[in-house]
Amino acid sequence: MTGVAVCSGSVSSIKSLWETRIKKTKQDLQKQQEQRAGVGRVRHNWEDRIILAKLKEKVVTEEGRVILRIEKEEWKTLPRALVHFPQLMEWQLHRVGLQTIPRFVSSFENLLVLDLSRNAITEIPKEIGKLTRLRELLVSYNRVQSVPEELGCCENLEKLELAMNRDLDELPSEISNLKKLCHLDLSMNQFTEIPESVVSLPALEWLDMGGNRLQSLPHDIHRMEKLHTMWLQRNELEFLPDNICYMRSLDTLVLSNNKLHDIPSMMEDMNNLKFVNFRDNPLTYEVELPAAPNKSEDEEEDDREMFGRDFMRVYCQEARKRVNAMLNMHRVNPPESNYTSELNVTLEAVAESAPLL
Repeated sequence: MTGVAVCSGSVSSIKSLWETRIKKTKQDLQKQQEQRAGVGRVRHNWEDRIILAKLKEKVVTEEGRVILRIEKEEWKTLPRALVHFPQLMEWQLHRVGLQTIPRFVSSFENLLVLDLSRNAITEIPKEIGKLTRLRELLVSYNRVQSVPEELGCCENLEKLELAMNRDLDELPSEISNLKKLCHLDLSMNQFTEIPESVVSLPALEWLDMGGNRLQSLPHDIHRMEKLHTMWLQRNELEFLPDNICYMRSLDTLVLSNNKLHDIPSMMEDMNNLKFVNFRDNPLTYEVELPAAPNKSEDEEEDDREMFGRDFMRVYCQEARKRVNAMLNMHRVNPPESNYTSELNVTLEAVAESAPLL
């Protein structure tokens, strides 16, 4: 019986010893983990301090505005440490390889200008709609494929630039809610028409849709009552709507490098136009401006370009003369006259369009 008791006591001692060792091992492991976590926190804190110090170097104050300005450095993403600068009023980040606009951008309630041109941004986050004080959003030369409807909540937005974003071909209808938007650049994208939301912008004064795939202009384009500048070069336009002549504020119209065959005759009376360019279009008639006295050929060519309105008026006058001549021929000669088939087709077409002239 005594031997059994001794054995039993030995087992208990061994068990107690192992339990003590296991407990100590766990405590040691926990201590090591805490030490590592502490080192990690210290390292993280140091990294944050380094990032904050680096960001602080990029913050400048100009004319009372606090601006974050970074150019030609690699910042594919923006660190969350940026929220330590809530006073920022402008972001100017050019050629830094930025791929995303951080969702915490909504934290910057004082932001007036967001200039992220010439980067690699693929998406504008819906949080952009919370920047109700934003006046300028510049994201040209990126890879943006769509625009969130929440952008329509930026009620103070005055300038929006989305040029050269490759696959961009539409805008949400909510864009029409931007009642203060006066400058819009959609050039060098894939639009096939001017969006209805753009035509409905009440304050729009400047529009660039050059370098797209526009095939026609909206019939009610004259609703853009305040528009004074419209760039439509390098598109696929074949005709212009007659209502374009009712755009009373329009003073600059660029239509070079399209597929226009004619100029609406009523445009001759658009006295508000100061500059218009019809260069490189397959217009039906070839006309020449009368030579100005005491001017060289180079000066004359400059005038032809600078005063495209004169060319437009001469073209409209020439077109009217030719149409009237054809109509007179058609009225004077009896139906049984021996015209060529080509002239008959031309006269029939002219007669059908005569009431519109």
